[in-house]
Amino acid sequence: MADEPLNIAQAQAVIAGRSSLLPAETRPIDEALGLVLAEQVIASGDVPSCANSAMDGFAVQAGEAGRTLTVIGESRAGQPADVAVGAGEAIRISTGAVMPEGADAVAPIELADDQGESVRLLEEFESGRNVRLAGEDLRAGDAVLAPGRVLGPAGLGIAVAAGRAELQCVRRARVAVVATGDELREPGAELAPGELHNSNLTTLQALVRAGGGEVVLASHVGDDADATARCLAAALEQADVVVCSGGVSVGPHDHVKGALTELGVEQHFWRVALRPGRPTWFGSRGAKLVFGLPGNPVSAMVTFLLFVAPALRAIEGRPQQPTTSVKLGEPIARHSGRDECVRVRLEGGEAFATGPQGSHILSSMTLADALAVIPRGEGSLAAGSQIELLPLQP
Repeated sequence: MADEPLNIAQAQAVIAGRSSLLPAETRPIDEALGLVLAEQVIASGDVPSCANSAMDGFAVQAGEAGRTLTVIGESRAGQPADVAVGAGEAIRISTGAVMPEGADAVAPIELADDQGESVRLLEEFESGRNVRLAGEDLRAGDAVLAPGRVLGPAGLGIAVAAGRAELQCVRRARVAVVATGDELREPGAELAPGELHNSNLTTLQALVRAGGGEVVLASHVGDDADATARCLAAALEQADVVVCSGGVSVGPHDHVKGALTELGVEQHFWRVALRPGRPTWFGSRGAKLVFGLPGNPVSAMVTFLLFVAPALRAIEGRPQQPTTSVKLGEPIARHSGRDECVRVRLEGGEAFATGPQGSHILSSMTLADALAVIPRGEGSLAAGSQIELLPLQP
């Protein structure tokens, strides 16, 4: 592609054009939360399977108030009564228990004078009162869930009610995260001058998991061409998506782009007209997607949210997050040639910058509620201007 950096929308469109839906796999119901359904779910039987009580009380025949009935048995959930209810008779019944033959109403405990072997009804009870009918929720053969649905708790519950223990779902994206740089050290390690704790490896893994992906490899590699090539080869072997931080520029110690080229990854763009995050790289090998993100911590987070998170949603079949907007509560200076993602806090329906916006100031991300996309231009964007918000959750 041309050397001119893409804008955010152009870069996202290139990525979307290379993002293919992942294959489906059979998952146990208990492991399907958040996955996208890849089949239609049909009810195998009526739900409820038979008429049952909506209350604790007495199963009776419909009739007038003031009747005194003989209690002839009990129907409990999972243990139906083995006798029928006749005129002048009642059966104790629990919520969810099968309605006995002959009964067509339930008198709740609070509307019955329980006298042990008999019960006096305090109200008139019409047929069907406090009774859940067979098939009232689902009928056998009903289409319960459609393909493409993101499975939440209610969806999983109704699938179980429909008779399913497993579901065909689009599988989670398998993601490899690689942080590059000789200066990076493990969390908690003592640092020599010029060294940094490797926050990107932790942050990017957390973003992958929060975005619905599965981390299959997390690795740090120094600024060595051979080691970088070996690490990226392993990442491409295991993952659907490879996310690298650092090493994608043109310095003598930046080896990621060269290694990816040797490994057969086709470059689709390098550089986006964005601050922070200009030196963002994207390529693919077959259906595998590869992202080279900047090494500065804020730049890595911003470019992940802008470019990697939508790709994970696309290949897992999940809908993209809706766009939201808000008014600026203060003027914000603009960059003449690049759109800028500004860390903002939200107060009273307006957005305010969190403070210094340097790409190395990760602490400002912890103060932010969202990122505000400030379009390029001269001067400042005035207070009261409507701006687009990017959520911090992928």
